[in-house]
Amino acid sequence: MSDSSPADLVATTFEAQRDRLHAVAHRMLGSHADAEDVVQEAWLRLSRQDTTTIHNLAGWLTTVVGRISLDVLRSRQTHPEASDDDRLPELVDDGPAPEDDVTLADSVGLALLVVLETLRPGERLAFVLHDLFAVPFDEIGQILGKSPDAAKMLASRARRKVQASERPTAAGREQREVVHAFLAAARRGDFEGLLRVLDPEVRLTVDTPDGPVVTIGATQVAAGARLGADAAARRRALLVDGLPGVVSWGEDGAPLSVLAFTVADGRIIAITLVTDRAVLASMNLPYLG
Repeated sequence: MSDSSPADLVATTFEAQRDRLHAVAHRMLGSHADAEDVVQEAWLRLSRQDTTTIHNLAGWLTTVVGRISLDVLRSRQTHPEASDDDRLPELVDDGPAPEDDVTLADSVGLALLVVLETLRPGERLAFVLHDLFAVPFDEIGQILGKSPDAAKMLASRARRKVQASERPTAAGREQREVVHAFLAAARRGDFEGLLRVLDPEVRLTVDTPDGPVVTIGATQVAAGARLGADAAARRRALLVDGLPGVVSWGEDGAPLSVLAFTVADGRIIAITLVTDRAVLASMNLPYLG
């Protein structure tokens, strides 16, 4: 006879779902720190819930995580985080990336996260929950406060945007030329040149251990772009999971940062900067010591 209480069984079931819930929140928010906060909040809500009324605990938890993540995404759009010190790292225009450049970041799906950042909150939730985690549209509609057909339309719209950014076109010659123009303009301090290659609504996301720091708008991103002449840092233009990007290494040979650019219609629409050492380690970047 088991001595486990109902509360113990609920806790055990929740722990069995934790990794999946974290994966859902991470795909929604693009930040492991934010994803962990969402999962913790889901647990707090579960602990206050009469679990005898929950017939499908896994589905209930997915719905709660989806709603919390949606609130976070909407809050980011209304109050995007920004720092007075937001700026791009020190880079160098390394010339056109060779065709045999190593594709990086497959383990974290950085390219998908970059594209997801360009979607509206409802589109992102519908695509992530349905296409990546097979959540039915009727459940997605309940989270969004829309009909299943409306949720299906949002997922379809998001899917088209994602497919339009997939390889091999994501890092074609034209896209790389736009990125190189950005790097060259940043190196020269050419503000007008930066504005020419940035989409007016460009989104710069800096992925830090404390969560993402977001800057929106060509003027803000261009004003923060800085290229220095730190001889200790080594940089190279590489493909980052199919996207044109730049990797920077420190004096000790350890990776410092990865930049990835999403280009559409001849302009940069999204930039993702990864500086979180844990994420960089998961990318299997080479050490240059």
